[in-house]
Amino acid sequence: MGEYDDVVIRTFLEKQLQLFPEVVAETPEEAEEFLNICMASVCRNIKEVRECFDSYGADISGMKKADFEAAEEVFTLPDGRYLVVLA
Repeated sequence: MGEYDDVVIRTFLEKQLQLFPEVVAETPEEAEEFLNICMASVCRNIKEVRECFDSYGADISGMKKADFEAAEEVFTLPDGRYLVVLA
């Protein structure tokens, strides 16, 4: 795999319905292609998640850590990182 490691791909495949009304990828290869097309970001911490939202011009004023973690675009990875899919 390329930019997205196995943890990212597996988590996206398992949790994709939190963001999308139907399955958008069924295989690891499809998931990686989809994430590449969306230019999804893997963030090490909430600070990077905040920066990611800010760079897309989202209004994040007043948002706290819990708000970002609850956002449907944010997938919490088992290793403590975050996947942000702003499609």
